[in-house]
Amino acid sequence: MFEARLMIGNVDEDAAGGATFLRRNPVTGEIVTVAAAASTADAERAANAAATAFPRWSETGPGERRTLLERAADILSARADDFAAAMTAETGATRGWCDFNLSLGAEIIRDAASMTTAVSGAVLPSAVTGRLSLAVRQPAGVCLAIAPWNAPVTLGFRAIAMPLACGNTVVFKASELCPQTHRLIGEVMRDAGFPPGVVNVVSNDPADAAVIVEVLIAHPAVRRVNFTGSTRIGRLVGQVAARHLKPCLLELGGKAPMVVLDDADLERAADAAVFGAFFNQGQICMATERIIVLDPVAEDFLALFVKRAAGLKAGDPSRPGIPLGSMIGVEAVKRVRGLVEDALSKGARLLAGGTCHDSFMDATVLDGVTPAMRLYGDESFGPVAAVIRAADVDEAVTIANDTQYGLSAAVFGRDVGRAMEIARRIESGICHINGATVSDEPQAPFGGVKASGHGRFGGMQAVDAFTELRWITVNGRRETYPM
Repeated sequence: MFEARLMIGNVDEDAAGGATFLRRNPVTGEIVTVAAAASTADAERAANAAATAFPRWSETGPGERRTLLERAADILSARADDFAAAMTAETGATRGWCDFNLSLGAEIIRDAASMTTAVSGAVLPSAVTGRLSLAVRQPAGVCLAIAPWNAPVTLGFRAIAMPLACGNTVVFKASELCPQTHRLIGEVMRDAGFPPGVVNVVSNDPADAAVIVEVLIAHPAVRRVNFTGSTRIGRLVGQVAARHLKPCLLELGGKAPMVVLDDADLERAADAAVFGAFFNQGQICMATERIIVLDPVAEDFLALFVKRAAGLKAGDPSRPGIPLGSMIGVEAVKRVRGLVEDALSKGARLLAGGTCHDSFMDATVLDGVTPAMRLYGDESFGPVAAVIRAADVDEAVTIANDTQYGLSAAVFGRDVGRAMEIARRIESGICHINGATVSDEPQAPFGGVKASGHGRFGGMQAVDAFTELRWITVNGRRETYPM
């Protein structure tokens, strides 16, 4: 059993009054983590520690920041087994998903390390004779980072690495569903040598989440907020940030479409669909939720896709070779099963899976999904692929855009020029041609449109998000003023 304490100013601390909450294994129901349940006073202390550390940290050179981040990436890799044990116990993840998280998490840290020297400005033209006009980027202040449970290592480090690279300090609010996994992120940064207060980790009882987040956003030292999670909670976070005039980067839910054209390589498309729809039990914001296939190739594609999906059975993730692990809990399975049953009652056909028990659900494929079914529009966040047939390209694009979400998408077709034209018509922040909807590279702009959020992680877009852009001038001669 893990004990996840607060980490404030590099010191392990209990919450006020010794308050704790419990995280249970979604497979066994056993208590796996006893985590500190921060009070509002604890949250304020964490923000104060970050504020105290900010002046000195913001003045550190890019070389020092880069060295510490690179060291953190090495420590993360060395502690792979610790992270995998925590992830599996708290979220029911398979070792394959853990390893994917760890590998990409290390890449994200190293990419942030490389960006420390990219925080730069520009010399601007000026109409005033003798004036040196500069656009200068500088650290913003304390950043509040909120990451979810479904990809806890990847998204946890994404939430903090670039803010640190830009010279900010961080309060990292751990997910209530994986407090130990997120606590380990703080330990990695402390062991890497980040000074006290630069990285602070706060966990809280689920019932206290709203008030803890509001206290942290309202803290005067907090100047940036980034949140990855559901659209429902993201709206609430965005509303609080707006009330306090705090810039907020939101990466939210998705309903990713994969369009299979009549000239697609169907074997390749089927492989990408299986990976995109079912990896991590479909609990990925980029998961392939809708497969929109043109009529001429629909039957051939489905024969390949269903054959692959039918072999994906869910089981205990602690056993080797299990393709699908546990969903985050029994309630998640009930919710997804409800979407499936609603679709079947309204005419959808079950082609694979549909079987579920406890916190497990096998890979499920439904054909003939229509707008009358909840599965058509609701994000399932489970191992369910909804197949929708389209008569032509225009109908396929209309279906792809018929959603409140707009995070990731994919188009499969041998004519890349044609596929590119279709990709440009799809309303999403990300679109992959002849590639799965689930894909991430640290240097790429990552984010969505519509109800999938706004702002971008990755590369120079993240530098923009986590720095202040200032105009500074040096005036070389005495000016003449109008009064």
